[in-house]
Amino acid sequence: MRDVAIIGAGSTKFGELWGQSFRSLGIEAGMKAMASAGLSGEEIEAIYIGNMSSRFIKQQHIDALVADYTGMAGKHVASTSIEAGGASGGVAFRQGVMAVASGMHDVVIVGGAEKMTDLDDDSVNEVMNGTSDADWEAGMGISLTSLYAMIARRMMADGIATREEIAACAYNSHYHGQFNKDAQFRKEIKLDTVLRAGPTAEPLTMFDGAPISDGASAVILCPLDHAKRYTDKYVKVASTAQASDTLALFQRDSITSFGATKAAAAKAYADAGITAHDIDVAEIHDDYTVAGVMALQDLGLYEKGGKAFLDGDTKFDAGKIAVNTSGGLKAKGYPIGAAGVSQIVELFAQLTNTADNRQVPNAKYGLAQSVGGTGSAVTVSILEAM
Repeated sequence: MRDVAIIGAGSTKFGELWGQSFRSLGIEAGMKAMASAGLSGEEIEAIYIGNMSSRFIKQQHIDALVADYTGMAGKHVASTSIEAGGASGGVAFRQGVMAVASGMHDVVIVGGAEKMTDLDDDSVNEVMNGTSDADWEAGMGISLTSLYAMIARRMMADGIATREEIAACAYNSHYHGQFNKDAQFRKEIKLDTVLRAGPTAEPLTMFDGAPISDGASAVILCPLDHAKRYTDKYVKVASTAQASDTLALFQRDSITSFGATKAAAAKAYADAGITAHDIDVAEIHDDYTVAGVMALQDLGLYEKGGKAFLDGDTKFDAGKIAVNTSGGLKAKGYPIGAAGVSQIVELFAQLTNTADNRQVPNAKYGLAQSVGGTGSAVTVSILEAM
């Protein structure tokens, strides 16, 4: 297998983008990524696109749509759309990496896109709840939010995290979001704002969940030994791993830890030849604050995830493992299919020392965790600065 490099990355702004369509968002992200790598587009051999639900835009066949509107259909470029719930972007990235590593393709573009705000809130929630078990969870009236609320209550009851520590995950994301010009929310908040917001499912409030968003992100991959043909600014994909778990939360032995995250992380660390202590910056899947707390612990980044957030250890300038310097899904925004790829875009910036006023000093290794549903599908990817 060949070593793989990321040679370009680009993202649109995330948010309620009324003036843009799914098509225009995908084109913008792709053009930015190609410009970053110094490519014309003629070099692209394959497309991998993460998209959680075509129901948002009432358009099936997203793979053909993306190839068509990026001008690559005429070249008959292979295009593949990938759905894995909230992990769609992360899985798309992994598929792109494997395509290059195997020698099947030399230059591929991996994208993620979602246009969510054209639907009303009830319709959006119906689509999102479909990432849980349709028969035994969503079909019984249990929402994704209520499932994460159950996790939060169990963690609090077991003494794993306090309510304030869980809320601190949102504070961390909003703190970093203020420095990201493409973030949906660019305003620092107080911890009390999270705790006093309107309840969604006890103990969670409106500030414990990521927003509905539009947006797209893209990265360009090629063999590591080809990278300098295109650019002097690139990073190595040290490893990428994927794991799964039961679809329904109630079928697990424990709901305070995601076994798929632990399994994917163990594989990713082993393949990269490092440990969690070597990570300098991590982009974790904080669609709900409690998921962020679990992620830090399951990934081995911090023994007490909530305490790390509350103590400020996760800030980009704290000198420890920085977490969600992009603003995370909570503040940057959560266009679901784009989420996992946008994490890679942020790590690319951090590891090429181009993250501007949120730059983690001397970052060597970055980790991205992408999660579908309640931990039913997880990818963990590790990038290395060159």
